[in-house]
Amino acid sequence: MDLSELQKGECGIITKVTAEQVLKSRLNSFGITKGARIYVIEQTISKNTIEIRLHSTKIALRINEAKTIEVERTECEI
Repeated sequence: MDLSELQKGECGIITKVTAEQVLKSRLNSFGITKGARIYVIEQTISKNTIEIRLHSTKIALRINEAKTIEVERTECEI
């Protein structure tokens, strides 16, 4: 599944990033890499953006960017 499919309050582990190299580099600079644990804070009502927490950092992504990030849903470890 991709990151855009996770709902508010759900967690996942990134299994693959399939973005083009420029976007992939930007995501890597935020720590969005294979094996990273993420928590979905919010999705906008219009479903245009998704806000995630990665470690102690909050990151907002466009849905089309989130679709390039494959995740495996996991239990949240809060």
